[in-house]
This record gives sequence, structure tokens and C-alpha cells, in this order.
Amino acid sequence: QVQLVESGGGFVQAGGSLRLSCAASGRTFVLGWFRQAQGKEREVVATISWSGRPTYYADSVKGRFTMSGDNAKKTVYLQMDSLKPEDTAVYYCAARRASQMSVKDYEYEYWGQGTQVTVSS
Repeated sequence: QVQLVESGGGFVQAGGSLRLSCAASGRTFVLGWFRQAQGKEREVVATISWSGRPTYYADSVKGRFTMSGDNAKKTVYLQMDSLKPEDTAVYYCAARRASQMSVKDYEYEYWGQGTQVTVSS
């Protein structure tokens, strides 16, 4: 059984930074960060594979967010810089056992509880 535990959300002013962490137990191949703003659909932010494939970033966060992983600790991180008010959302860590990268939330079998990120203008 896979469990994902997130931490690191909070409140920050525009232009600030936050780092999210997600500790994964169990065997997974691909992990992703998704977010859901109030009244909007859930969207992919970034995905990473333990096999070393290139990390994927949504266009809206390229150049500002960095996803990384520590295989030994089975933990992934999302470093968020130059935050904007439109980044405000609940951020979810997700994992899938298949080895293919995916940006589709329904292809991820396991989800964390979510952590709120609020960026004020």
C-alpha cells in the first residue's frame, strides 16, 4: 500500500517562495504535483520519475517551480519561487505504479491529503 504525506504549504506574499514535500511509502515509479484552485478543475503542476526521465512542468510554472526527488528518502519536493496570486490552490502529491509519465490525474492511483498554498497580491 502506498501512502503519501505532504507538508510545507502556507501563506506567502506575491514574489515569495515556498517548498512542498511529499514523503512516499510503498513502491511507486512516477510522482506528480497537482493543484486545484477554488471553483476550478484539478491540474497538473509537475511530474517526476524515479527512473531519471526528464521532469515535466506545466507551462504556467516553468521557470518558477522546480520538482526534485530524493530516492533514498522516497521524498519529492516542489520548490515554488516567484509565486503569483494565481498559484493559490490546494496542492496534492500523487503517485502511480506504472512507469510511464502522465499528466492526467485519473492515471494516478494514490493521493496525499493536500496542502493549501495561498499567495496574496
